[in-house]
Amino acid sequence: MTASATPSTPTSASPPFVKLDVRAIALLGIGHVSDDINQSFLPALLPLLVAQRHLTFQAAASLVFAQAVSSSVVQPAIGYVADKRPMPWLAGVGLLLAGGGIAAIGFMPTYALIFICALISGLGVAMFHPEAARFANLASGTKKASGMRWFAVGGNIGFSIGPAFATIALVAFGITGTFVVAIPVAVMGTLLILETKRFRTFLPRLQRGAKAPARVPDDWSAFGRLTAFVMLRSTAYLGLVSFIPLYFVHVVHVSPAVGNLVLTTFLLAGIGGTIVGGPLADRHGRRAVIFISMAITLAFVALFAFTTDGTGVAPLVAGFVCALGLGFFVAGSQAPTIVLAQDYLPNRLGMASGVTLGLAVSVGGMFSPVLGAIGDRFGLHASILAIVALTALSLAVGLTMPSNEKRRALLLQRATPAV
Repeated sequence: MTASATPSTPTSASPPFVKLDVRAIALLGIGHVSDDINQSFLPALLPLLVAQRHLTFQAAASLVFAQAVSSSVVQPAIGYVADKRPMPWLAGVGLLLAGGGIAAIGFMPTYALIFICALISGLGVAMFHPEAARFANLASGTKKASGMRWFAVGGNIGFSIGPAFATIALVAFGITGTFVVAIPVAVMGTLLILETKRFRTFLPRLQRGAKAPARVPDDWSAFGRLTAFVMLRSTAYLGLVSFIPLYFVHVVHVSPAVGNLVLTTFLLAGIGGTIVGGPLADRHGRRAVIFISMAITLAFVALFAFTTDGTGVAPLVAGFVCALGLGFFVAGSQAPTIVLAQDYLPNRLGMASGVTLGLAVSVGGMFSPVLGAIGDRFGLHASILAIVALTALSLAVGLTMPSNEKRRALLLQRATPAV
């Protein structure tokens, strides 16, 4: 990565940044780590809340639901407002709320207060994502997907290490160990707030007397298809996250520790896929990388379904190999998807980010109970076959999304009046 120099005064309305700005991307990426730790910290906290605050399983699960809904439903609305008036400080304040809500849970004496803290944490997550993703886009210069990969991989790392981070804190300090999560968000939230003035320099600006360039209209049709794609891909992805450990315990008949190791392989491979997918998308096109990633993902998930249905060493080895490939290639489409959504709605970067990072992912996750019901009725192998079908359907929907280059040319032609 190459840091950009201080830009010269622009002569027209366009961002003066061509090269990726290392400082901005690093802060936003590490901030994303700190933010997404909070989303996977809460589930790891539930057993202690059940034991020490005497919550029912339903009440405990409702906390995760509250955090998820308050973050996913609000994100597009925050993105919409921020598109009208960019507010880079929202990323830092959102981080403080996301971590502050989780940190406070361990000290709350009543369920009502615990529930409010979960809502506040979700609201903080919703505030962080749209503006952080907008400025990750702007700070990436011309290599949008290459820059966005570092932002996306930050979220992957945060979500992956959250349970381990929670375990260490709670074992060391008990239920009040939730305060530990406030440390990284306090540091990163403060740094992001202090960077607000600098982040504003990434916004396109028009010099006095300059003529505004032709705007590329938003393509809601393409964005709708991409949103459907993200929902289907998220349902398949979160289904794998939920069912891989269960599948290996109940179908392959290995210990829970081994099942969790397969899941860890899947998640860590995703970090590598996210890092590799960004530059490839800048070189070969967002849509091409998304399509190839999902086509290979389909091959691996089908291979997983048909090589792990049994016991013994062979299904276990096949499971590890398939988990490695699945994690790498499904995550390879992540950064290109975020940038393509922003390409489709170039005048609403915040809203595009809010939908693809929040609402569409959460709606996809809401279908996980359906996969569970299939497993209850027909067995966990049937749930995996359903994930194969979902992956195939997401690939089919992805094929309907127009390439960005052709779309920009066509829409600019429509937007430019005939002479």
